[in-house]
Amino acid sequence: MSVKTIASGTVAEAYVELLADRGVDFLFANAGTDFAPLIEALAKFEGEGRKMPKPVIVPHENVAIHMALGHYLQSGKPQLVMVHVNVGTANSICGLMNAWRGNLPVLFTSGRTPYSEEGGVLGARTGEIHWPQEMRDQGAVVREIVKWDYELPNAQVLEQTVDRALTVTMSEPKGPVYLTLPREVLAAPVENFSYSSPSRRQPASAPFPDLDAIDRAADIIAKAENPVIVCASVGRDWSEPAALAALADVFAIPVTQRKPRYVALDSNHPMHLGYEPDAFMTEADAVIVIECDVPWIPNKKAPGRDTKIVHIGVDPLFSSYPMRSFASDLAITGAAGPSMVALAAALETRKAVAKDRIEARRKRLAERRAAQRQRWQAALEKAKHETPINPAWVTYCLDQVRGEDDIVIKEGPITYEHLTLQKPGSLFFTGAAGALGWGLGMALGMKAAAPHKRVICAVGDGAYMFGNPIPAHYVAAAEDWPILTMVFNNAMWGAVKRNTREVYPSGYAAKSNREPLTYFDRELAFEKAVETAGGHGEKVVDPAAVPKAIERAFKVMETEKRQALLNIVCKGP
Repeated sequence: MSVKTIASGTVAEAYVELLADRGVDFLFANAGTDFAPLIEALAKFEGEGRKMPKPVIVPHENVAIHMALGHYLQSGKPQLVMVHVNVGTANSICGLMNAWRGNLPVLFTSGRTPYSEEGGVLGARTGEIHWPQEMRDQGAVVREIVKWDYELPNAQVLEQTVDRALTVTMSEPKGPVYLTLPREVLAAPVENFSYSSPSRRQPASAPFPDLDAIDRAADIIAKAENPVIVCASVGRDWSEPAALAALADVFAIPVTQRKPRYVALDSNHPMHLGYEPDAFMTEADAVIVIECDVPWIPNKKAPGRDTKIVHIGVDPLFSSYPMRSFASDLAITGAAGPSMVALAAALETRKAVAKDRIEARRKRLAERRAAQRQRWQAALEKAKHETPINPAWVTYCLDQVRGEDDIVIKEGPITYEHLTLQKPGSLFFTGAAGALGWGLGMALGMKAAAPHKRVICAVGDGAYMFGNPIPAHYVAAAEDWPILTMVFNNAMWGAVKRNTREVYPSGYAAKSNREPLTYFDRELAFEKAVETAGGHGEKVVDPAAVPKAIERAFKVMETEKRQALLNIVCKGP
């Protein structure tokens, strides 16, 4: 460790230098009048060739915060977002919700309207807007959906504040933090500002499971005839799929994922049994829930009353959820990776006495898996010639040409069943709070973190509009980050239609076959939106044209370094 000193400058300059020292690579920002000291500091660093987070102009806050989250999911490092006082904060709330529910870290910051009306303080109020934008408690706007919030009071606690923010956001359960920065504080002078490098403050280690509880879980599984693993967020840490594979294999436990957010298990693994946990609930006598907030929906299908239920995760009770009351015979606090490794080791010691039962189950599951894959193939055969285009066919066509390093963002009806998912970190479905409009920003952030990888963002037409597409396309063009956006255009809110019919299956809305507030009545030429930023756009209506359209888009990205968008007219639910 060394001590570094800034002889003279401003708090903003010290802040920029600290962030660079702490490994923050990017500042994704939509600036306002509160940014003046920071902009001056960035200009000075650029002019002097000093190391700093790369500033990226992002013309909408929703895109900016999701870019930071996407970058983290590829780099493993939290990034910096800064927005304009209360209004920029408000525009970011959907992203904060997704980060909060998805346990994704981000250093989210905003300016704070200047305090000073008069007196000659540098950074004091200079415009009319500085009065109506002031709030009594700006942090209250987001306090329920961040782990920590604070307002920087002065230079004396700058190092402690930055380190506190970064250690809290990166400690499990991970999540967003919020820091407000008054303009007068950023503009204040500093002399002989010293800080430790590297930081003496580090994130907490991930929780390790209670081994006695692991033994109890192993006993439950060892006695079960039909155990099943249900997971959703396994795979956020790229070491977890290998641990899950070993756990599933040792005792022949089927793995089924409910709306998976990541690649949790190689889809070719013999214990990979698809994406419908409900299909296992009737016969299951032990359900092992690993990092899954909603393992089943009680009003639809739930385990039997005698089924043993084990929950495993960094917060297995999901304590930030106001109501979540799934049965839990055993809840184990522990990071998914170490917990699965420990559980596999405990089961290894019990394998000999259950050998015949394990092998019989392995054989049954192989037959069940083969039948499941045959159903998936039959559905694809039926879908390939349908018009409007079936999303399953689009998914299959994409899967035929994507490389193993390609990243797929799922914010639309792309079908898991027709994707070959093998490599950790290659699939993301991370709108954990249901706040639509995250896909485009996530895709750009991942491209920023991994420019050598091809990024495909599959979005529904509604999600595309939510995602602030013009700002997103601008960023892709300005930063030379070509991505492929695939808009699944079914001219409706599919989730709204499905849920209305679930609640009122024989109601007026279902009988009308065109529910109010559900369909988009005016066709939109989404392919034209990307052209405003110099991108390549195509509309695809013929299923036979899908493969070549994807190939053309890839060629534009690779040879011309331009982004591409396919407006795929497809069927809805």
